Amino acid sequence: MTEREKLKNGLMANIQDPELQSLLRRAKALLPRFNACYLHGPDYDQLLRELVPDMGEGSAIAPPFHCDYGLNIHIGKEVFINYDCVFLDGADIHIGDHVLIGPRCQLLTPQHPFDYLERRKPIEASHGVRIGEDCWLGGGVIVCPGVSIGKRCIIGAGSVVTKDIPDDCTAVGNPARIVKRH
Repeated sequence: MTEREKLKNGLMANIQDPELQSLLRRAKALLPRFNACYLHGPDYDQLLRELVPDMGEGSAIAPPFHCDYGLNIHIGKEVFINYDCVFLDGADIHIGDHVLIGPRCQLLTPQHPFDYLERRKPIEASHGVRIGEDCWLGGGVIVCPGVSIGKRCIIGAGSVVTKDIPDDCTAVGNPARIVKRH
């Protein structure tokens, strides 16, 4: 199993692996060019599709945007991702159709070792994040590694989602807790 496969499958991987480093450099070379674009301005669509190839029809990301690879981000149709979002995509990030993501949201997949001696090594695991269709994440929401948010959910601004949220819920706070079922 390659280090990339380990990372995408929740296993500890050597993040200094040449393949992973090459993929990081690819994204880091594209991001400044993409982030210099206007939303839907010249070169926007081409750079966005190069950075995040799995973009659904009618979806948009407002620059600036930050990610590790871009290749592990899967975005449905008619999704809007607002300014200054951070998607750390060592594992897959799946975003369903018709999702709205507010400014400065973070979708995080990396998980560092809990043992401090292991944290000194260049290793980490990643656990995928999933956002169901028709969700709305308010500004500044943080979604932690391995978390799934069900369909038609609303996550209040500034919330930190540490555990799965089922379909048709509103959740707020740090850590996010369900305050309403629709």
